[in-house]
Parts: sequence; structure tokens; C-alpha cells
Amino acid sequence: MDDLIRLFIQNERIINNKNNNLKLTNNEARYINKVMRLKIGKEIFITNGLGSLWKAINLEDNFIKINNITNPYLFQENQKILLGIAVVIPKNGFEDILKMCTEIGIDFIQPLYSDRQVKKYTNFSNKLIRWNSIINEAVEQCERLWRPYILNDINVFDWINSIENKDIISISATRDDTSEHLNHLLKKRQNILKKKEEVLWNVIGPEGGWSQGEIEFFIKNKIAFVKLSENILRTSTAAIYATSILNQWRNDFKLTL
Repeated sequence: MDDLIRLFIQNERIINNKNNNLKLTNNEARYINKVMRLKIGKEIFITNGLGSLWKAINLEDNFIKINNITNPYLFQENQKILLGIAVVIPKNGFEDILKMCTEIGIDFIQPLYSDRQVKKYTNFSNKLIRWNSIINEAVEQCERLWRPYILNDINVFDWINSIENKDIISISATRDDTSEHLNHLLKKRQNILKKKEEVLWNVIGPEGGWSQGEIEFFIKNKIAFVKLSENILRTSTAAIYATSILNQWRNDFKLTL
């Protein structure tokens, strides 16, 4: 495949533009013209984050011309088994989680609130705009064709109650020698996963740990506790490591199908 600059553009803008000529936003134009110094008439790749990749030509006046919108240069089917990371938003490091989990291959990112959370946002809508921008940049950088979704913030109790029955959830825990490692749990669930599509979630708790009420809630709902490491990991490290385990398991699992 050609080694071209990539630009993520929402699907609605791509399919609704006239004559295949698309007006870039100021930030997009600055990126390709000022940052990447793409000359007029040169090609770039455009992705909609929904599996499609087009070639486009850089035009004057901050326009690009997309080649053959109805027939993308490349289309990639989405994964059959989707991966999700649910994270109690830490005081620091959440933006690193967004970037690195996107690069590794996560499909859903669920920000959570919990009893022992250090920092809670009152301006979440503004944060969501920035976080989506960070994910878009990571999609461009790592050349993914399927963009992960970041969901609206929610309390951990309400989120678990809202989860589809077919989804599988595991709770990462520390200082619990009775819990098995996440990769061991995944291997045990393979026979179930071959029978139906689902989202495979791992939940990362707050830096202060889960409250007793939360632990009792997880037990009542029969959610498995797992270990990621023998060491105590920061929330950001745990989320990135869990995503790596999930993605590696999925890659290995596909080879057995």
C-alpha cells in the first residue's frame, strides 16, 4: 500500500460533499498544509473510521478531491469480537489511555465514575470534545480503519446494569491472590465466544481501589475478578496493559477459527 499521509474525516462529511470536493476545516487544512507540508496536487489517504479508505488530492483553497467515493480504495471488515476497556477516570493519564489503547486496537472506551474516584468532571461535554480529537489523531497515526468509540460518562453501577447480557465483563483487581490472570480467563471462555458475537470488557478501577460496596455489587452480579500483573499498576498503565492482553488474545483466537 502507498505510504501517504492519513486524515480522519467523519463519514457524514465524506458522503454529503458535492462533486467529490470536500472543504477542510481550519485544523485539517493546517495539518496537511502547514504541519505535513503537502503540496497542491499530491495525494493523501482519507478514512472515515468505519472501515473505508479513499485516496484524495490536495487542492487549492483548503479543498481536497476524493477519488471515487462509492468505491473506496480499500475496505476492511470490522472485528467479529469487539474489545472494550472501562476505566474509572484517573486524576492524570487518561489522555495517554485514549492514545495508546486506540493504537493497540481497542473498540470501545467507557469512562466511569466510582466511590473512591479522586477527580470528577463537571464539564464532561468539553472533555469529550478534546478526547474525541485525541482519538482521531491516534487513528491517523496508527493507520487504523475502524475508529474506537468513547462513550458518555456513567457510574459503574449504572453501567454494569446497562450492559448487554451477551457481553463478558471482568474486573481487574489488586492484592487478591484468588483471582486468575486475565489471559487465563480469556482462554477458558473461548468455547463460549465461538458461539456468539459480543463485546469483551475489562474494567479498571480507581487508584484508591474499589469500595466494599462496589466489590459486593460485582460479586452479586457474578462478575469475574482478574489479575493483570503481580505488580500494583497505575490506572493508566493497567488500562493500556489490559488492552494489550485483550488484543493479543483476539489475534491468537482468530488463528483457531
